[in-house]
Amino acid sequence: MLRREFLAVRNRLTADDVREAASALAGRALELPELAHARTVAAYVSVGSEPGTLALLDALRARGVRVLLPALLPDNDLDWGAYAGEGSLARVQHGGKMALFEPSGERLGPDAVTGADVVLLPGLAVDARGMRLGRGGGSYDRVLARLERAEVHPALVVLLYDSEVVERVPEETHDRPVHAVVTPSGVRRFEGA
Repeated sequence: MLRREFLAVRNRLTADDVREAASALAGRALELPELAHARTVAAYVSVGSEPGTLALLDALRARGVRVLLPALLPDNDLDWGAYAGEGSLARVQHGGKMALFEPSGERLGPDAVTGADVVLLPGLAVDARGMRLGRGGGSYDRVLARLERAEVHPALVVLLYDSEVVERVPEETHDRPVHAVVTPSGVRRFEGA
């Protein structure tokens, strides 16, 4: 129910809204100290009315950062590939789900994410505790579990619109808080993460 509400608000955004938000979001994210010092960042390519990520991906690449992007596996887990610019992306249709833009080059394996200094996470909302509401597919729950098993602790940052930072979202026992949320108007950090 809650997911549907957040998606409905996003779906009312115009292309201009999405474009303006993407530009502001990239500017805010690039100010993050975690991204300033990162050598490898695991990110994703936004689709539809998600907060736009391409400007941020290109800016990170221009800084010499290695950017890893996910490729969805049949079991909803994520493999990873390096981002080599917008021309290196392939539009992939996954069954009845939405089409995703995935890296077209070499696959690095699901464990590649454990080498990231920062993991940029998609989401629909985050609450005052830093708990993230995802789309419900479980892909990023697997990523977070993989990071935990590998005993690595990259900065976890979710990219959202301002209206998606809320008081509380439902959580499950496996949910982990993020360290920060970046929205077009600023950055908010969470202590508990």
